[in-house]
Amino acid sequence: MSRREWLALASSYGAVLSSRAARATANWQERRAFFPQGVASGDPHSGSVILWTRRPPVDGSETKSLRMELAEDAAFTRIQTHAEAQVSAAADYTCRVLAAGLAPGRQYFYRFTDEHGFGSRIGRTVTAPAEDDGRPARFAFVSCQNVQQGASLAYRRMIFEDKKAPRSEQLGFVLHLGDFVYEVMWYPEDRARYYARQVRDIVRYAHGEKHRDFHVPTTVDDYRALYRAYLTDADLQDARAYLPFVYMWDNHEFSWKGWQSQQDFGEGVVPAQTRKVAACQAWFEYQPSRAVRADLSAADAYRPPKVADKAIGAFDASGIGQEAGNLAAIRSLKLYRTLRWGKNVDLMLTDNRSFRAQPLVDRKDFAPFHATEFPQSSPAEVIEILDAGKTYNGGNAPATIEFGGAEHVNSRRDAEPLSMLGAEQKAWFFEKLRGSRAPWKLWGNSVAMLDWRLDFAQLPEGLPRWPAEGYAILIDDDWSGYRAERAEILGFVERYGIAGFATLAGDRHAFTAGMTSAALPPKEFRPVGVEFITGSISAPGLAEALEYSLPHEHKLRPVFVYDAKSGAQPAMNFSLMHGVRAGLALSKTGDVKTALAESNAEVAPHLSFVDLGGHGYATVRASAARLDVEFVCVPRPIENNESEDGGPLAYRVTHRVEMWKAGARPRIERVAQEGELPLVV
Repeated sequence: MSRREWLALASSYGAVLSSRAARATANWQERRAFFPQGVASGDPHSGSVILWTRRPPVDGSETKSLRMELAEDAAFTRIQTHAEAQVSAAADYTCRVLAAGLAPGRQYFYRFTDEHGFGSRIGRTVTAPAEDDGRPARFAFVSCQNVQQGASLAYRRMIFEDKKAPRSEQLGFVLHLGDFVYEVMWYPEDRARYYARQVRDIVRYAHGEKHRDFHVPTTVDDYRALYRAYLTDADLQDARAYLPFVYMWDNHEFSWKGWQSQQDFGEGVVPAQTRKVAACQAWFEYQPSRAVRADLSAADAYRPPKVADKAIGAFDASGIGQEAGNLAAIRSLKLYRTLRWGKNVDLMLTDNRSFRAQPLVDRKDFAPFHATEFPQSSPAEVIEILDAGKTYNGGNAPATIEFGGAEHVNSRRDAEPLSMLGAEQKAWFFEKLRGSRAPWKLWGNSVAMLDWRLDFAQLPEGLPRWPAEGYAILIDDDWSGYRAERAEILGFVERYGIAGFATLAGDRHAFTAGMTSAALPPKEFRPVGVEFITGSISAPGLAEALEYSLPHEHKLRPVFVYDAKSGAQPAMNFSLMHGVRAGLALSKTGDVKTALAESNAEVAPHLSFVDLGGHGYATVRASAARLDVEFVCVPRPIENNESEDGGPLAYRVTHRVEMWKAGARPRIERVAQEGELPLVV
């Protein structure tokens, strides 16, 4: 690649291009206080990586330019490349450099220095292996860190273990699947505790908006303040300084109930095009990545498109709002992209928030089908009918839907199926999937595909009656609510005989492993891939939520929470794997073996593991022949722990998938375990 091409590439990422080796800065002195958000690297390729820092005015000391140096050693005696970059208020004093001309599969060290000689902390990064490098790929994936409500101890554990590993077994990068920040912010005077967690006062929005007892950002300065606050967390900052990250956003980078450029805080959809643009700008400034800006005329910055908060009147066949400001906002950053890691892995990242149709759970179409006595539960068949629209049952969608003994009009009988990806991104994804020649086609999928379902129709007499036939889905707004498109994707994988298809997901705040199939019993179960979902870094999960919010006298509490003498345990793990009768039997007898006699073998043939109370991270080891995924679970991370390893482990468990041939079914095997699994049988 010529230097002119490198310059164009760097500009598209909002980065300055580095130059070849030079002498080290003579008067460098580390002053971390002048770089309060630390350093970071992102999106490593075999010959380049994006480097980042922030140098704001501090104690009267200002700077207009920074020098980046990258070396083969931490002492900076063998400098490979350097760059001069400008910083200003226009990008909130952030700086990014494309360090190019590097060797593949190498460890490097980097630092930034201002014109006064004040230096950042030293960062460490890693380049991707060459595309013909057949050694196993090693990386971690994470999601959902809520610094206001928890501690980032999982990162300390990750670094501690990685430093002990042989260089050949160390991690190459961290895939962050979103909810890097949580824009929903409680101020302690409005809510001092969240469940049993102390609410930390980490940021106040200068222009924010209050809904009920929480606050949300409204301007780019508010979103920037959120990232600045999060990046003062010591464990998170250490992780970004130790390993390159590959970022994809989820909902909280923009809005809790956001889709495209719209928001909903339980009072109906409101247009928020200006806030979506503000969220995009802050994300671009603070997350070093190869996300491409729509406006490439600004050499090193995100130039926000001019939009107004207008209601969307028309939607295309995929459900994308055609209002000009909505289109400008969601297209202002192109986050979906690929990463090649050696010979064995093609990693494909999709943006599951910007192009999705409005989720069913937030639509008026779905309102009559809420089953209020059944926590977090929605009827699977109703979801399938409404989601598929006119394509349901081979184009024979019913005019009405029976639920709870009443007939309801099928308001989506003539509508197109809901889409999460949108037509353009989906076509791109299919092209990448079919064109990949790597053994493992790994989908960095910010939201999960595996159904969590409960057989409430099997509840004994005397308990609430499930108001529908079939299964309940524990659904929020992930692929369980976009079932037609999920089936389309899995059908594509099956039709083209794509082996080695695995999704890596986040968002659910729970560890889960299983096989992906377009349908489950009583329909034909035909898995075509596997999925692994990581627990949250620190955000509370569903098990914790119901432990504290579901009354002890609620008749269905034993399905969700096992109130053992030693404390509450996630009965959901047991009920999701074995059925509600097994969950009830566990609560009644206190004996797992006895409770297993009540198992429903049909409820979860696709699940190999589920822990709705798990926090931590997951690691991947991918060779040509097998995929090993390890869940590393830490105890509920409520308080910081100053020990080198971040404190004790709750458990670790490894699942293995042997490469399968096209047309064959994948299998998941549990091959290693340490610690006690919480009602995972």
